[in-house]
Amino acid sequence: MVEMLKPGGTIGILGGGQLGRMLAVAASRLGLNTHIFEPGSNPPAGQVADAVTTAGYDDLAALGAFANAVDVITYEFENIPTAALDHLETLRPIHPNRKSLATSQDRIVEKAFLQNLGLNVAAFAQIDTLEDLQSALQTIGTPCILKTRRFGYDGKGQIRIDDIAEATTAFNALNGAPAVLEGFVNFEREVSVIAARNQNGEVACYDPGENVHQSGILHTTTVPANLTLAQQTDAVILAGRILNALDYVGVMGVELFVTASGLIVNEIAPRVHNSGHWTQNGCLIDQFEQHIRAVAGWPLGDGQRHSNVVMTNLIGDDAYSQDANIGLHLYGKDIAKPGRKMGHENRISPISD
Repeated sequence: MVEMLKPGGTIGILGGGQLGRMLAVAASRLGLNTHIFEPGSNPPAGQVADAVTTAGYDDLAALGAFANAVDVITYEFENIPTAALDHLETLRPIHPNRKSLATSQDRIVEKAFLQNLGLNVAAFAQIDTLEDLQSALQTIGTPCILKTRRFGYDGKGQIRIDDIAEATTAFNALNGAPAVLEGFVNFEREVSVIAARNQNGEVACYDPGENVHQSGILHTTTVPANLTLAQQTDAVILAGRILNALDYVGVMGVELFVTASGLIVNEIAPRVHNSGHWTQNGCLIDQFEQHIRAVAGWPLGDGQRHSNVVMTNLIGDDAYSQDANIGLHLYGKDIAKPGRKMGHENRISPISD
């Protein structure tokens, strides 16, 4: 039997960035407290949370004190050291579970998991040596993408290879990091499904959003995506299959390529996701509240969309709109740097448009 966290309970959040900040805001609306664990000083989430622990993920004493001060633990990013999770797991439940995190942290493990579910992924090969890369290029061909198996995001740790002669340069650029070579996917568009599952196995999915990237960073997400009804249905069912297979609890972002031969899974993210920010102004229950509900053992909310939305990320020193009809979300970061996400805007319009 699932024990529901009552108002006044505390959710611990590993990571203090903008996702943690928006989770903390959502929790406060439900009468729940949040405690942030973050190595860096003055994190954006700390400005709105009830408590902050500033310590490294190798500080077992700080991790223990943090765990003992909360009722349940979640996280806003994937790259949490295994040793820290090993320690925390003995003290408090962690949602999403370790299997979900381990699957998403390694691109080879992730792709094998998806294939075992019967889902389509890009052609790929494990790359540990230059010889591995040269051999894989003969099979997969070019163009293709060489990626680190772990720790890549927003286009980091990725190198496009357009000719086999570029193999040595590309391999050396990753400085010996374990890698995966992925075949190039000729896709019509990229979409993502924000899906949630609670501790009772209840699943709720938001409408797929269509994503446009600039310099490897998400620029806009538009809802509704340009999909047929069949494609939309397939995308939602596919996301549900992934959550159930992982016995997942929380919100997940599932990125998909739409191709002439069907949907191809690009990657999964076991957390609230940038491409789900549109839900803050397009739905009664946004992705952040949905995640809090799930990890707290509550019933999921209705993810139905009431408006069309275009979400635009504010990167670096991008100026935000003065339009009074735009939902503005700023992250409280003090320094604007190139490529740094400083906030986002949601422009809504009636569904009838």
